[in-house]
Amino acid sequence: MLVLIFVSVLATIPCSSQTARGTDAKEDSTMKKGIECWAASYPEAVICTWKLELASHLNTSYVTTYRLMKEPEAAATECIQSLPEAHSCSMHNYQLFSRTPYLLNVTAINSLGSRTYLHSFIVEEKIKPDSPENLTISPMPGERKKLLLQWDPPKSWPYPKIFSLKYLIRYKKSGSNNIFRKIELYTQTFFILKGIRPNTLYSVQVAAKDFLDYGEQSIWSPIVHGKAWAKH
Repeated sequence: MLVLIFVSVLATIPCSSQTARGTDAKEDSTMKKGIECWAASYPEAVICTWKLELASHLNTSYVTTYRLMKEPEAAATECIQSLPEAHSCSMHNYQLFSRTPYLLNVTAINSLGSRTYLHSFIVEEKIKPDSPENLTISPMPGERKKLLLQWDPPKSWPYPKIFSLKYLIRYKKSGSNNIFRKIELYTQTFFILKGIRPNTLYSVQVAAKDFLDYGEQSIWSPIVHGKAWAKH
């Protein structure tokens, strides 16, 4: 959307230069995977992030690579890190709509040795755009029961005309305990909200999702308030 992957790694690395494969990771009771994945700038990049379950007193660096699971290890591509000590990396070259999962390899290295952890995922299943931006609510002259809503696609979504987004709107009377009413749209970045109560303040939010329904919707945009046109 970004793909964000939290990989829990041991606080201290065992005294062994041998890397741990998937079976070793399962045997390691101190490794607890809490993984969240999303791609906010699809299809340009996948971002992977991990963190230590416990802070280590040892300086630890990471080597990260990725490959399709059907490919040999020799075909792995570097997942680019800003620094060896960084807890994130970015994937830039990958196949779109691959039915074969990608395998992320995170190897933690310190003075005691190294340990490798693997995580597999399909990119399209992890799409999660950022929230739409610049939501505005405008009264429409002469229309006492309508509001014009407008917004922009998230800037982090690089090709909205090629990889389209659909949008979801939710609204309710401001300050009320009512459940939000929801509306699902296609690719348009505006909507006329009809049938609202005159002289009533409304709270509105908008979210985005991949047009083909891959992955998850974004979080809701910040709430914006507005009233319909009224005679003075």
